[in-house]
Amino acid sequence: MKPIPIYALYGEDRYPDEADWLHWETITSRSRLYGFRIAPHRHEQFFQILFLRSGNARAAIDGETFDLGPVSLVTVPSLCVHGYDFSEDVDGVVLTFFERDIRNLLTEIPEMGYLFLRASVISAGEDEARELHNAIHGLVLECGSRVPGRSAAIRARITLLLLTILRLGMTTASHDEGRAGRSAQLARAFHALVERRYRETRSVPCYAGELGITPTHLNRVCRQVLGQSALSVIERRIVLEAKRYLQFSTLSVKEIGILLGYPDPAYFSRFFRRAAGYPPSRLRAAVTAK
Repeated sequence: MKPIPIYALYGEDRYPDEADWLHWETITSRSRLYGFRIAPHRHEQFFQILFLRSGNARAAIDGETFDLGPVSLVTVPSLCVHGYDFSEDVDGVVLTFFERDIRNLLTEIPEMGYLFLRASVISAGEDEARELHNAIHGLVLECGSRVPGRSAAIRARITLLLLTILRLGMTTASHDEGRAGRSAQLARAFHALVERRYRETRSVPCYAGELGITPTHLNRVCRQVLGQSALSVIERRIVLEAKRYLQFSTLSVKEIGILLGYPDPAYFSRFFRRAAGYPPSRLRAAVTAK
C-alpha cells in the first residue's frame, strides 16, 4: 500500500520562502501533463481555490464525488484529500495559499470559518462569475507587479477574494441558515471546535461547555441546522479521518484507533462498524486488493 501523497504543490517537494507567497496557474497547464486527471492527493500546509470558468470536471473530495460545470468554485483546506478529472476544453485557474495566512484572516472575519475549515463546492451564475474573475485577475496582476505597497495590496486583494467567495457561498447555501441566526452561528462554532479537537475528545458536554451552552441545547442546534446530533457530527469527523488512514497509510487498524483516541482495538472496530456500516478491515482489504 502507498501512503496518500502529501505535496507541496502537485508533486513539488519544496516550500517557498516568501512570507506572502501565492502560487497560481491555469487548470490546463497542470492537468494537461497528466491526461487532464489529477490523482487524489493532499497538501500539508496549503489552502487552494479552484475556479472553473468553462468546461466540466468531476471532483473527488474526501470520499465524495461532485460534478462541476461552468461556473464552479472549489475551496480545499490543507490535508483534505482531493483529485479531479477535467474535460479537455477546461478553462480556469488554481490559486494556492499558505493556510496560515487564511487562518490569520479568519480571526478578523469569523464568518469565514464555516466555509474554509472544510472543502466547499459552489456554483455561480454569470454575474458572480464575472465578479470572481475580476477578483482573481486583480490578485494575479498584483502578485506579478513590483510596485510600492505590493505586499499590502496582495493581502487586501486576498481578503476581498475570500469575502467574495464567502458571500457567494452564503447566497447559494440554504436560506434556512440565514433565518437560523444564533443557531447557525453556534453550529459553525461547533464545527470549528470539532475540527480542532476531534482527536482529543468525543464528549458532547465538553464541547457544549466551551460554547457556553448546555449539551441539550447543542444537540437541539445540531439537529435544527445540521440535521444530526452533536455526537454524530463528532463521530463522522473521526470516521472520515479513519477512512483516510485506512486507504492511504500502512498503519494497522490498532494503530489508527490509538491515533484517534481509541486505545482498545475491539472497541474501535465496533465503533467504526456502527458509524460506517462495515468493519475497518473490509475497507483495508478492498484497498489492498486494488
